[in-house]
Amino acid sequence: MCKPENLEYDGWMVGEEQDYTLYNTTGNKRRVFQHFLDARVGDKVVCYEANPTKQITGLAVISKESDGERICFRKVETLASPVELSEVKAVPELANMEFLVNPNGSFFHLTEKEYTTLLNLIREENDSIQPERSIEKYTKEDFLKEVFMSEQDFDTLQHLIRNKKNVILQGAPGVGKTFCARRLAQAMMGERDESRIALIQFHQNYSYEDFVMGYKPAGATFELQKGIFYKFCMLAANHPEKEYFFIIDEINRGNLSKIFGELLMLIEKDYRGEKLTLAYKDEKFFVPSNLYLIGMMNTADRSLALIDYALRRRFSFFEMKPGFDSEVFKVYLKEKDNVRLNELVEQVKELNRQIAADDSLGKGFEIGHSYLCTREAVTDEWLKEVVNYDILPMLREYWFDNKSEVDRWSNKLNGIFND
Repeated sequence: MCKPENLEYDGWMVGEEQDYTLYNTTGNKRRVFQHFLDARVGDKVVCYEANPTKQITGLAVISKESDGERICFRKVETLASPVELSEVKAVPELANMEFLVNPNGSFFHLTEKEYTTLLNLIREENDSIQPERSIEKYTKEDFLKEVFMSEQDFDTLQHLIRNKKNVILQGAPGVGKTFCARRLAQAMMGERDESRIALIQFHQNYSYEDFVMGYKPAGATFELQKGIFYKFCMLAANHPEKEYFFIIDEINRGNLSKIFGELLMLIEKDYRGEKLTLAYKDEKFFVPSNLYLIGMMNTADRSLALIDYALRRRFSFFEMKPGFDSEVFKVYLKEKDNVRLNELVEQVKELNRQIAADDSLGKGFEIGHSYLCTREAVTDEWLKEVVNYDILPMLREYWFDNKSEVDRWSNKLNGIFND
């Protein structure tokens, strides 16, 4: 266990090395000098920050043995939820730990049992080391069988994400933005590893304190707590060899400048890995380069403000369209083999052409294919529900001042049920 005062814990990235002298600034040997000489490459190290936090903040290994002057540590994990010294002291099995018996010094010996006990304490709040498990593979071909998107669009979208790091899928209701985002992440990872995907939804009350960090009630007091994006960044930083995807549904429903705060700069591709001091804590933080942001935005919601330009230039925007003409949707229609479904699809395609040509609406208000997708058998009852309780209510909102047009389309869409 180490608590050296001149190691830079803030912003010490996983995989980076730091060295530490065996002599203090006055030239005297550090306390328990033999520990430095006995350490061997690969020995595990628990990193404790004495001031100001009094917390276990990470795990490291000895990367280079002592040469008589210096010893080297390599960071292997940053703890998203540091462990307080008070929690360590509360564990009876650790009462005789050298670090607690005589904390003067910077490098302490741990027995195997003490290390295991500390690691169990750490793992209660940090799950960044995933157990070995069988994960189902997921490929581009699997994506194209499930998502109503062309291969060319998939290739374009994948390139945008890898190049820009941040992408927003925008489109009309029912084009499958959320479904596509999750499947896209899996296809890019090459497997269905849900531990590397986070999905949240923004709303008007979502804040920086929820997203990054902030003070929240804890009994009779308030304590500084890490937000979901902070923790996910730490998880991604601990595994730089893997890709991680943070998916934000309804991204334009939140106050984005307020939610992202100083991270507005750090999410930009050119600033990935750059360290910046956080607002709530004198801590250096960075967004790792192996983390990708995918947002979803409903273009038909007129109650929402446009994305501000500061955030807009940090994202690429990909327009998702209704997939009625995609090869996968044609296969879906063939499998369902339902005449009325086929007729309704043709009517909706005609409706979309009118919506796209309407100067007050446009392509962003078209009806998406997912309204007409089901895993169950297609029945007249289900089709009528889609028409009267999904599609027509949207048309009444679109043409709130044109009742005759709504009535015309109500007759046309319901007309498919007339024998």
